Amino acid sequence: MAAPMAARVLRAVPRIRPVPDATRHLHTTPACLKTRAARVRVGKGDKPVTYEKAHAPHYIAHRKGWLSLHTGNLAGEPGAAERAVEDAFLRRFLYGTFPGILADEVVLKRRANLLVICAVLARGLAPARLYFLVGYAETLLSHFYKCPVRLELQTVPAKVVYKYL
Repeated sequence: MAAPMAARVLRAVPRIRPVPDATRHLHTTPACLKTRAARVRVGKGDKPVTYEKAHAPHYIAHRKGWLSLHTGNLAGEPGAAERAVEDAFLRRFLYGTFPGILADEVVLKRRANLLVICAVLARGLAPARLYFLVGYAETLLSHFYKCPVRLELQTVPAKVVYKYL
């Protein structure tokens, strides 16, 4: 009679399972390689894209160049965040100054104290008006940044199409 009673007592006590090893494990999921940022989606083949937009961002320095050239991103150089904000302001300023005629992305180069802005424009304005806008932009940006600003512009008959996606 003692044996069945001992069996009932053992069933009533909750079983404590020993932990095989007292280490913690990190469970991860496989990487989802579907990056879509800064990519032009492929359509029916009727969407014109430029050379800069045709290549994905991971091809920078392999197939396409940097759009902002300066030494602020080197190790130990201060002011990288300020230059990023300045670049965003300059691009918006140029898109507003030359409305609808910027054919490609604007390239910003900082050389010592000189700011050089390179752009490709479509021939949509009269030359006199274009010269006025160039002088206006150079003068205003020189006063904003307290350094010489030079615009290097090239005009093309229409927006340059690299391929159709």
